[in-house]
Amino acid sequence: MKKIFLIMMSLIVSACSFKPIFSGTDTDVYVAPISGITGIELRNALNTNFGGIHEQGAKYTLTVNLKDPVTQYKAFEITGDATWQEVNLSASYVLKQGDKEIAKGTEKAAESYTFVRYLVASNASYNNAVMNTIQVLAEKISTRVIAEIEKSKID
Repeated sequence: MKKIFLIMMSLIVSACSFKPIFSGTDTDVYVAPISGITGIELRNALNTNFGGIHEQGAKYTLTVNLKDPVTQYKAFEITGDATWQEVNLSASYVLKQGDKEIAKGTEKAAESYTFVRYLVASNASYNNAVMNTIQVLAEKISTRVIAEIEKSKID
């Protein structure tokens, strides 16, 4: 019964020209360089979501200002030692089509990680949290940018 329902829903959705937002199409967005190591990772993730790296002559230009990661203590032991921390990233962006600004905004993402006495383990946990946060931030920004590009095509 469940399979029949899924098949029916797939047919209905495909009949109305539904296309997933990340359907592998090339969006022709040039992502300007973003400063810092986390900026490089964010730019790579955005380029992946936009269908690859594009040159400066692309139809759309995305400029991103990424702030440095901020960490906060989230859990404490009775001794006062922190056991959990949270890394927060924030990025503002501007999307232009030629000289015309078609979208701008700010996105935030955060992830918690284990903070232990062993430096190597703590660093690995922190780096993993930063990479996961960058991926979430890239998904949020690229989703908004692709939506705005599709919206501008309709207008």
